[in-house]
Amino acid sequence: MKKILLILVISGVLMSCGNLVETVQEDVDTEYENNYSYLALGDSYTIGEGVAEEDRWPVQLVENLNERGYKVAPPKIIAKTGWTSRNLFKAMEKELSYTREFDLVSILIGVNDQYQGKTKREYEEDLREVFRMALNYSKTREHGVFALSIPDYGVTPFAGDNSEEISAEIAEFNEVFKKIAEEYGVDFYNITPISREAARDPDLLVEDELHPSGIMYRYWVEEIIDEITQKLPNQE
Repeated sequence: MKKILLILVISGVLMSCGNLVETVQEDVDTEYENNYSYLALGDSYTIGEGVAEEDRWPVQLVENLNERGYKVAPPKIIAKTGWTSRNLFKAMEKELSYTREFDLVSILIGVNDQYQGKTKREYEEDLREVFRMALNYSKTREHGVFALSIPDYGVTPFAGDNSEEISAEIAEFNEVFKKIAEEYGVDFYNITPISREAARDPDLLVEDELHPSGIMYRYWVEEIIDEITQKLPNQE
């Protein structure tokens, strides 16, 4: 009975709040018109469920790049809490109209494929479509695209008695994620070990005790920032 109640509660957090967060396209100020552009694709981890806009990791990434002298426009974010890979590429078809439009494209998707009981084969098929489309929207194809691994929510309080099972499944889905990234020649950054630090530090989660806090997102950005700068030549 305890396990059934836990599953129902997680479902309420992971899925019901999907209606509260729509896709986001940041307004691009004129000062950024001729500089780098960035498309962030994903789910609750990319839209930043439970954190302020400035704490979302794609926003923090842009801020860090600008501090390093790269003039990057505010990110266009296509993400929603509860989305699977299929939800994502369907939204991309609807939201995006021009190919080769972005200097950077990030992909972080898969936790809801795992949570909703999709098979690894189903995830792989839908993920390939996400990658195919992402490359089409990158000005430099695979060079400008990068992927972040799925965080391990098995370590969060919400996982409860299902902790080990969830963590094992997330690891399997990340194996698929990494394989597809390699297949498309896309850099894959493993931030999953950072996500597991939430087991020891509650400040790395927001109030729902499930989603990452802005502090954890900052750690992700610090982990990948040096590699991301190599995707963008210095602007004079």
